[in-house]
Amino acid sequence: MKNTLDKIGILNISVFLIILVLWILVFFVHGLAGAVSWGLLKMFLPFAGIVAILSNLVLLLINIKKEKPVIRRVFALLLCVIITFPLLFTMNIIPFAYPINAQNAAPAVTAIWPLKEETVVGWGGDTTATNLPHVSWASERWAYDLVMEPYDTGNTDLASYGIWDEEVVAPVSGTVVEAYGDEDDILPNTEDFKSQEGNHVYIKINQTGTYLLLNHFKKGSITVKTGDHVNQGDVIGRVGNSGSTSEPHLHIHHQRQDPTKTLILIFAEGLPLLFESTDANPMPIKDSVVIPNSQ
Repeated sequence: MKNTLDKIGILNISVFLIILVLWILVFFVHGLAGAVSWGLLKMFLPFAGIVAILSNLVLLLINIKKEKPVIRRVFALLLCVIITFPLLFTMNIIPFAYPINAQNAAPAVTAIWPLKEETVVGWGGDTTATNLPHVSWASERWAYDLVMEPYDTGNTDLASYGIWDEEVVAPVSGTVVEAYGDEDDILPNTEDFKSQEGNHVYIKINQTGTYLLLNHFKKGSITVKTGDHVNQGDVIGRVGNSGSTSEPHLHIHHQRQDPTKTLILIFAEGLPLLFESTDANPMPIKDSVVIPNSQ
């Protein structure tokens, strides 16, 4: 046993055990521990792995040239490849959803539709085929991006998009834990944004104590403030194009943790979000046309 440890190296064994624990938390434990582990595996460790691959290659070549044992370096290289591999998930080269299903994530919340007019689901649902940008992250596992005709036109005129300046209503009753509306709207298909979420409203849901996040509001349009209580159907703002967004749309998702107290937004546990009072499936998928009932 001691000879094996000496050959492979205590550091390599320790790193292997840490990575193994992180994957166990992701696949079998879930919750906040799984969400944080998934964020580390996808976003942070792969870049350390790339650096480690390069350094270990150099050390391996040195060992070969000096005719020294190479088992430790070979093991380290394999380990670095394993650490770097999830970068393919992050870049969506290999589509992969955060490994949990809606039946095992609770509580689910059923809300009313956040828009008053006919809407198209740009991204939504439970699979990589219908909701690729979201399901690959623990925090946004059941998130939606909503648009209206016309959309995806490539036009640089914000007002030419159907959802631009549409009223957004509170899908749930609860307390606003954060409302921010001072960020500029950006031109479609540009990356000149100041924050990922842009102008936003975060609501602590009365029913569950969990949180609903709505992003990309139009600058200056938010009609609520932090600490306000809102009821389902109250107008809370208008759709804009602030934050990291390719065109005007409304992003909405449900999570367990308070986003104002989360150090990194992806370190949160996403929860199912269903809708009632529409003509569509409670969890509408990509390209679904949703007509809300009278609210």
